[in-house]
Amino acid sequence: MPANDREGREIVVLFVQGKGKSRKLVAPKSVGDYLERIRAISKATQPEDRVFTNITGKPAKTLYNSLIADLLNEANLRGTQGVPRSTYCFRHTYATLRLQEGVDVYFLAEQMGTSVHMMEEHYGHVNTIKHADRVLQGMAGWELSQPEVDVTRAKASKAAETHDKSKRGQHRRTG
Repeated sequence: MPANDREGREIVVLFVQGKGKSRKLVAPKSVGDYLERIRAISKATQPEDRVFTNITGKPAKTLYNSLIADLLNEANLRGTQGVPRSTYCFRHTYATLRLQEGVDVYFLAEQMGTSVHMMEEHYGHVNTIKHADRVLQGMAGWELSQPEVDVTRAKASKAAETHDKSKRGQHRRTG
């Protein structure tokens, strides 16, 4: 379902089901475009139909599981203990990258259909110091924008430094 975010950018709202639960989640418009291309070649074409189906149009039991597993094996991707990667790695990577970008853990837990506790337990390694601007946002005395650098003064300083270095080099050669 197409929609817009608070800043007017196009997004898509998806209805997903799994493990006996269902929820709505958001994705960039490009994801919706991709899913529409999948639907165009599928036997399931109604708005309420599932996107990922088998050749007969019935819901797929696994989502390209063997194809992705074969690709991961062929690429010889291994985890930290040498264990082959699984499709679950994509979920872990998504969560880690979103948290590193500063996405609120509550919003991300809702998006991923999990609890904040699980997010904290499995993704607590994300560096909050890197996101001090978000942690301190709105606090008295905290400046959100960096002071603008006087570009002319910075260029003049750099030129003077370069000039001094070249002078020192000439002095050594002549002396």
